[in-house]
Amino acid sequence: MILEAVILNIKEGKTCEFEKAFSTAQEIISSIKGYISHQLQKCIENENRYILLVQWESVEAHTINFRESTLYQEWKELLHHFYEPFPEVKHYKMVFNSVA
Repeated sequence: MILEAVILNIKEGKTCEFEKAFSTAQEIISSIKGYISHQLQKCIENENRYILLVQWESVEAHTINFRESTLYQEWKELLHHFYEPFPEVKHYKMVFNSVA
């Protein structure tokens, strides 16, 4: 499993619109082959900042199955105009895991 982690800084005054658009966009990402799960969390200290965490079966599930799909164009149209600046996407693999 791979974790995609992205800090999303949303333009001032656009968080409600972003959350509404993400509600639609999450249906797109969850339909992609190799998708496992996702979380969108809002920052407590900065109301315009979110973190998106997506679990994928592999990096290729994200970079090829999703990013090279026609559905990705819909994702872009729904969400990319909210970002300022455009986010940096990183992929992580598990080293340690603790469940309380």
